[in-house]
Amino acid sequence: MTQEDIYVGPLSAVDTTIGNAGVSHLISLINDQFMISTPPEIAPDNHLRLAMNDISEPQPGLVPPNQDHVAELIDFAIAWDRRGPMLIHCWAGISRSTAAAFIALCTLNPDQEEDGIARSLRSASPTATPNSRLVALADEILGRDGRMSAAVAAIGRGAFASEGALFKMPALFASSRAETISGE
Repeated sequence: MTQEDIYVGPLSAVDTTIGNAGVSHLISLINDQFMISTPPEIAPDNHLRLAMNDISEPQPGLVPPNQDHVAELIDFAIAWDRRGPMLIHCWAGISRSTAAAFIALCTLNPDQEEDGIARSLRSASPTATPNSRLVALADEILGRDGRMSAAVAAIGRGAFASEGALFKMPALFASSRAETISGE
């Protein structure tokens, strides 16, 4: 564990990961019905709560990811002081959380190619299937000219799973260490 690690996983891994990894910042991307309260170990200002459903196209009665969600995510990633690891989670740790991790990594590494970041994400998580709507919105906001969406399309859908395994990646891409975490 380093202070500049980004952990990504399902809701079921939140409490254990906060304790085991010393997480200082938390991003929750989950629908409003299941949104978690800020854990006592996390300062309220260090918990970004984005209420949305895991959909790529608008559907009646559901909240699609929107530009405001993505702008808040980007601002939160930029403001992260990296004095402690960040944990990004959604319900299953497969779609919204992996999209948010990809967006945060592209934000924190503006000079890195999107394809390399996406391939590192796939190496760290065989089940990662980043939400295409979140990625497309970030691609536009960050001025990446479609490269983020193309990179995610190139890695394709991840392996089928009902829940993704917790994994971590370095926030700054000078390092290539990314790994699946077991037992946390």
